[in-house]
Amino acid sequence: MGVCGPTHDVRSWTFDLDPGGRDPVLGMQRLQEAYLSRDRDYAEGITVPAMVDVAWGQVVTNDFPRITHDLFFEWRDHHRSDAPDLWPDHVRDEMDEVMERIYVDVNNGVYRCGFAGDQASYDEAYERLWDTMDWLEDRLAVRRYLMGESITEADVRLFTTLARFDAVYHGHFKCNRNKLTEMPALWGYARDLFQTRGFGDNTVFDQIKRHYYVVHDQLNPSGIVPGGPELDGWLKPHGRGKL
Repeated sequence: MGVCGPTHDVRSWTFDLDPGGRDPVLGMQRLQEAYLSRDRDYAEGITVPAMVDVAWGQVVTNDFPRITHDLFFEWRDHHRSDAPDLWPDHVRDEMDEVMERIYVDVNNGVYRCGFAGDQASYDEAYERLWDTMDWLEDRLAVRRYLMGESITEADVRLFTTLARFDAVYHGHFKCNRNKLTEMPALWGYARDLFQTRGFGDNTVFDQIKRHYYVVHDQLNPSGIVPGGPELDGWLKPHGRGKL
């Protein structure tokens, strides 16, 4: 796995976090190289995550919702024997509906607030975001995880936004009705996930803040990265085991 740094220029992502600033397998300095190897005239966004074919050095897909879906369903022969069931059969239909609402109104909703071009667009996105955040607060008040007793793909997808919420989206994207830390069920749930292997140990708040506040120069022309918020609360007891 090549790991891109938190900031980039107009040519997009570089492998700043890998030794020598190069992808450890293919030796690329920029992810752009894998996109242009696939299509020399490619002019769309160069996004992460992306899967690259090692033999050809070409991007296969950057469709992030399908990447995790395909890794689970199409690559099962390569799973560990104790790999978690992130897509349990008995809740899959409801889970699809939950993930769709989370993606539209939360994962993407914060961006629609942050990059709204007019007041009406912002107001609509803001209202939908907080309607869904309140719905999630109620749902998580009576169950430990989104689909019940075990972690599923729905939790993975929601966590990525919750981890960034107070540090970035609350102020930078004007999602400021209240902070995540002011919603008891959601905040306890977020801490529960953060303290679970695979979540907090893959979350680097300094890199999160540097990306948003440096790269989004149209929203933050000064490029100043804020010092807060204090983050030690992520490790405090959450008490969610009783659910």
